Amino acid sequence: MTAIQISNVEKRYKSLQALGGVSLSIEEGEFFGLLGPNGAGKTTLISIVAGLIRPDGGKVTIHGHDVSGDFRAARKMLGVVPQELVFDPFFTVRETLRLQSGYFGLPNNDAWIDEVMHNLDLTNKADTNMRALSGGMKRRVLVAQALVHKPPVIVLDEPTAGVDVELRQTLWKFISRLNREGHTVVLTTHYLEEAQAMCKRVAMLKSGKVVALDTMAALIRRISGSQLVLHMKQGVLPEALRPLLIHPAEADQPHKYSLRINDYAEVEGILAGLRQAGVLIDEMQLQQADLEDIFLQIMDKGSL
Repeated sequence: MTAIQISNVEKRYKSLQALGGVSLSIEEGEFFGLLGPNGAGKTTLISIVAGLIRPDGGKVTIHGHDVSGDFRAARKMLGVVPQELVFDPFFTVRETLRLQSGYFGLPNNDAWIDEVMHNLDLTNKADTNMRALSGGMKRRVLVAQALVHKPPVIVLDEPTAGVDVELRQTLWKFISRLNREGHTVVLTTHYLEEAQAMCKRVAMLKSGKVVALDTMAALIRRISGSQLVLHMKQGVLPEALRPLLIHPAEADQPHKYSLRINDYAEVEGILAGLRQAGVLIDEMQLQQADLEDIFLQIMDKGSL
């Protein structure tokens, strides 16, 4: 069954085309990644899925319920963890979660609230006023609020931005458990190592359009299995080797290059070409391609 169906969704803010006909399907039980640079349209798309803004065109359904025409049923299917720290400073953690339960018609939900707080290490903060919590603890409460009505679809919009390692580990352990139990999870993050570890399938947005949509394994296979990372002490990369570049040298490391290789036997020919060009190598590494390499290539070239 399809958990989220997004069909040709468009959104414009005056002269800015935030979304230009986005279409994708997320199946029930998937752990799905929605990736892209700042301004790509991720948060706009999530806001449309959550019913916070209306699209200019297209349609979104959650478990078959239209987010505009059947918004009450659609909203019950969804739990969203927003980027921003939004909270009511006049309630304790437990009161906040009870109030959130009431919004969904769950007045006697204390057993699940206790379980959520336990899994997010919030139990000892249950009677603490929200305004007295640290930023990391407030973000845990946001996660708990999104989960308090046991939604079949969970959307995490930058859930670990600016938080410590402990929260990341606690969050991913709990979310992974919920995913194994059948919950659909949609993640947006700039921590690509998290996306690679958690997501089975990803979509990449650029300028409001989907520029890549595939399983993680298939995307990684599109780049050769390995790359040769060179730190040059002297000289520049010969023109003959530039077609192998995975992405341009970084501004703060102008003498570092990552070259695509299909077989380890190619390394000998690359080194011979560098010697012939008078290049001196300071350091060399062989690495497996990862999601960051894929992301940088797609954002640089628009596709693989």
